[in-house]
Amino acid sequence: MRLYDKNPNERELRKVVDALDKGGVIIYPTDSVYAFGCRLNSVEGAERIATLCGKGEQTLSVICSSISEASEYVRIDNAQFKVLKRNTPGPFTFIMNASGAIPNRLLAKRKTVGIRIPDSPIARAIIEAVGSPLYTASVKDPDSIVEYTTDPELIWERYADKVDVVVSAGYGSATPTTIVDLTDREPEIIREGAGELL
Repeated sequence: MRLYDKNPNERELRKVVDALDKGGVIIYPTDSVYAFGCRLNSVEGAERIATLCGKGEQTLSVICSSISEASEYVRIDNAQFKVLKRNTPGPFTFIMNASGAIPNRLLAKRKTVGIRIPDSPIARAIIEAVGSPLYTASVKDPDSIVEYTTDPELIWERYADKVDVVVSAGYGSATPTTIVDLTDREPEIIREGAGELL
């Protein structure tokens, strides 16, 4: 289905939420690459995403609509808050210490989680409509020279029978997020990507 940055269609948005509420998996646009998503409390959805990504041990990322929402799922001190405030919403994944609100089955003995607060009206509209963050992972194409799949038509052809909804917003970016580790005193850039840390 097609959603637009300005005034996403409420009826179409409701279909996305209904799919997620039933434990489904969606593909949706972010401010970097297209991503898989499911509700944070969906065991089946998380397992399906892990299978689709082809990883036995998926790095956990949680996509939130705001710093306030993120603060329920990770521990944020004053220094970390200032970094988040300067750089979100934006194309970053911040590695932070998880709080008790992250389901243990998703952490799989890890203590950290990647937090995303995207500068994407559609992604934020979906999260706000669902009323909770999404478990998320980038859509990659292992068979392509370009690692990340950016064409929603090709995404649909590849995943139509594997996910519940593909949300199109036109061509996406092929540049993933910048990954920043905030678990130590100073921010450490783990992967250079679309975001320039301020």
